[in-house]
Amino acid sequence: MLVNEIFYSLQGEGRWIGLRNVFVRLSGCNLRCSFCDTKYAYEDGVKRSVDEVVEKVSGFSCKKVCLTGGEPLLQTESVELVRALRQKGFLVLVETNGSCDVSEVVGDDGVVISLDVKCPSSGMHEKMVFENIALLSEKDQLKMVIGSRADYDYAKEIIKRFSPSAPVFLQPVWGFNVRELAEWIVKDDLEVRLGLQLHKLVWGQKRGV
Repeated sequence: MLVNEIFYSLQGEGRWIGLRNVFVRLSGCNLRCSFCDTKYAYEDGVKRSVDEVVEKVSGFSCKKVCLTGGEPLLQTESVELVRALRQKGFLVLVETNGSCDVSEVVGDDGVVISLDVKCPSSGMHEKMVFENIALLSEKDQLKMVIGSRADYDYAKEIIKRFSPSAPVFLQPVWGFNVRELAEWIVKDDLEVRLGLQLHKLVWGQKRGV
């Protein structure tokens, strides 16, 4: 598989926010979101076997692993990697952009799916596999990145249409008015969580953190 980077830090998003994670970022992505902050993972990477990745991850004193990208599910070995990590006792968070079938990685109590649903300002909202939403359970999470009022209204429609079992995070595009998004959520009594990118608040817009 093609690996862009492996590093140890704090989880900056979602239900694992603030917890120590080993991050395995795989290379390659089939989307080109307008606000993408990991364009460096589109192509660059080093070929590693599943065993090599597991060995590298095992060198950190942490049992939580975040498999991210790019889009990790584009690589067929990613499912094998998730299973290999689980066999070693790791808990695995799989961050996926919502355009790939997640059926092969759901169902394990030790695997959390973080599923994006892209909103209109991303330019990629027509690429989503909405059938994925029904596969999520309460242990997973659904994330929508908000960059405008139109995005927020779109997110509300997605929630109403699909009634996800997983908790929903609305996360502002970096630089978007967080207070404005918070006020919309409160005004509408929307049963979601406001998501922030903790790693950027702590370290700024750097890679490897």
